[in-house]
Amino acid sequence: MKQFFTANNKPTRNIKFDTYRLNIRNMQLNNDKMDQILLNFLARYVILSEEEQNVILELAIFKSFRKGTILLKEGQLSKDAYFVLQGCIRCYYIVDTEEKTTAFYTESETLNPPGALNHTPSEYYVDCLEDSILIVASSETDEELFVKYPVLEKLCRLVSEDLHSKSQIAFDNFKISTPEQRYLNLLEIRPDLAQRIPQYHLASYLGITPQSLSRMRKRLVRKAS
Repeated sequence: MKQFFTANNKPTRNIKFDTYRLNIRNMQLNNDKMDQILLNFLARYVILSEEEQNVILELAIFKSFRKGTILLKEGQLSKDAYFVLQGCIRCYYIVDTEEKTTAFYTESETLNPPGALNHTPSEYYVDCLEDSILIVASSETDEELFVKYPVLEKLCRLVSEDLHSKSQIAFDNFKISTPEQRYLNLLEIRPDLAQRIPQYHLASYLGITPQSLSRMRKRLVRKAS
């Protein structure tokens, strides 16, 4: 490494170069971590060979988005699905100029909008509640790739079916639950969301006002004490 000398001829480190090298190393470590998160998620569905894993990692498109970025708008045609590596994204409708939040997606969760599968305009919006790192993948995967790697077609089908099933179950449970039951269920299944999401978004998701959410929280605290 190149060295520099002070007036008394003592060598000093090239701090700028060392910082650059450290940043490059951290980027590589982060990329490796992101790769592993994705592979761990896919391993829930199928066993992939090393070659198949490499193909998927080469196809994966890692993109970073700032908090507040709108990924999808109502009426927009899109072929994209989203896998959250880091951050939080939200689905919501606009009803009479008011946002109605329906779902949150955080690390190792996938959002595959119905419009991306049936090529229809989106019925809702998707935005980033936090600075996020996502894999953005097109629903139209190369058919030649499926011929060469049949397991990838099976993987796409299994993931889509599983996500659709979980989404339907969650929606059905949501419809028959009271706001308090929804909140308690959220605390049990996804306790991190209560800390990460602004209260007004959480209240919208529960179907109540922020004031009602505040009163409900106080009531639950008194009940628990």
